[in-house]
Amino acid sequence: MARVFFPQFKRGKDGVEVALNSTILEHARRLGVEISSECGGRGICGRCVVRIARGAEALSPLTEAEREHGLSGGERLACQARVVKPADIIVYVREVGKLSILSETMEDRVRLDPFVVRRGEEVVWRGPCGEEVLDRYRGGIYGLAIDVGTTTVVFQIVDLEGGEVVETVAFKNPQAAYGDDVISRISYAMYNEGGLRELQRAVLEAVNERLNEGLRDLIYEAVVVGNSTMRSIFFGVDVTTLGVLPFEPLIKGPLNVKASKLGLRVNPNANVYGAGLIGGHAGADALADIIASEIYKSDKPCMIVDIGTNGEVIVGNRDRMFSASCAAGGAYEGAAVSCGVGAVEGAIKSVRIVGGRAVYETIGGKPPIGICGSGLIDLLAEMLRNGIIDERGRFTSPERRFAVDEGRGIVITQEDVNQLLLARSGMSLDQRFLMKLFGTTVDELDRIFIAGAFGNYIDEENAMFIGLLPEARGKVVKMGNGALAGARQMLISREKRREAEELIGRIRHVKPNEEDPEFFDKFVEGLRFGSWRV
Repeated sequence: MARVFFPQFKRGKDGVEVALNSTILEHARRLGVEISSECGGRGICGRCVVRIARGAEALSPLTEAEREHGLSGGERLACQARVVKPADIIVYVREVGKLSILSETMEDRVRLDPFVVRRGEEVVWRGPCGEEVLDRYRGGIYGLAIDVGTTTVVFQIVDLEGGEVVETVAFKNPQAAYGDDVISRISYAMYNEGGLRELQRAVLEAVNERLNEGLRDLIYEAVVVGNSTMRSIFFGVDVTTLGVLPFEPLIKGPLNVKASKLGLRVNPNANVYGAGLIGGHAGADALADIIASEIYKSDKPCMIVDIGTNGEVIVGNRDRMFSASCAAGGAYEGAAVSCGVGAVEGAIKSVRIVGGRAVYETIGGKPPIGICGSGLIDLLAEMLRNGIIDERGRFTSPERRFAVDEGRGIVITQEDVNQLLLARSGMSLDQRFLMKLFGTTVDELDRIFIAGAFGNYIDEENAMFIGLLPEARGKVVKMGNGALAGARQMLISREKRREAEELIGRIRHVKPNEEDPEFFDKFVEGLRFGSWRV
């Protein structure tokens, strides 16, 4: 029987049986092979480029969309190339590499008091409705903290008897094959029969595949965080309401589901806890950031900025808190930027301009393949300092482009800068709006916590110089993976989980575009690079 093979991937080496009239992308999805598809498979983004090493004759002819992307010989768009004849096909994915995923977190400073404990020779879950015997004691009790990000997934196995992290695993979210942002995945779930289940299965199988075989049956509870879309999909909750006005999740409160019912292959009696959502697209990941930073215990106002594919901002203290979210990080994580790539080996991670030429470093010291988020921040700041672009982001030379590595085709264009400027404007506007709503200034903020991988690796001076962050030297605290830290704390501490559930009702989620009548004017005015304070 003819098969489609993806030799770069462990799960793709044995291939999948050919399904006539299905695309290469659809075959990859059936295997769980990760192919980036920013546009969700419509042939627009050009991210799903693959090289057909064998079996090209069994594919449909090049489409108009493919011709527009100037593919090299043997290359196709996975979403456009359909299998029309039975034959073995060998496929290599162009955008693949070892991801540099942030798994480091803030140190836990909480008393160990998990929901799952040993009582004599029994393992007992102390749930909200009373105690439940889960198993006989078999030498260990473990828990699982999972941060389901739009781009990456990170989980930790934690010893619930001692509190130590036993293992940390990080990988690219396989849902990237369905679209790089939450809107693409919401659309896929809405307009494809069985789409929601397909997206849920993709991430669950990826977690299941990477769980420690020797410990999985001793994992008796899991805590899952993620933005509103990611948490909903993980639990199979309809995401349609997140794609239409007023863009609110169907289920906002916390969830408790048996692992056997969900399909998470840990102890079948284990409880899988989905932390609550704040509102709109501010989800359980933002709540976890708040728990880990403990700004809800601070007398002075603080701010959290989580710069990811879905950006979130929180301003508050022990008395009150405000949150907002925006599509901030897609451009800075490589989406919508012609030379952009994720944080993979070979990605340019830092840039300086010396004598008009770019000097750069790559992840892993590998030959450059594109520029990741931290490199894009550096590049924008350096182009602004050197007068290559002005504060409006316009190139000052007629070429309207800057070559980072001309020989390898790594070039930033005017359209790229425009996309980065749009993302920067939205993120800074949310920060300004929430500070004004709270009634504070940059000077009055006690600390600014930067959460997430992107924020952890950026040069904060350059981020301030272009205005992605306010000018607040000495106040920035890099949290690392705050969402994972918060998830772990909710796993090992009943008090932390109780506090998280109480916080949901105290945080006011705001939508600046709806609440500020001058939002559009401010957004347009904010379309400029440069430092700022309020």
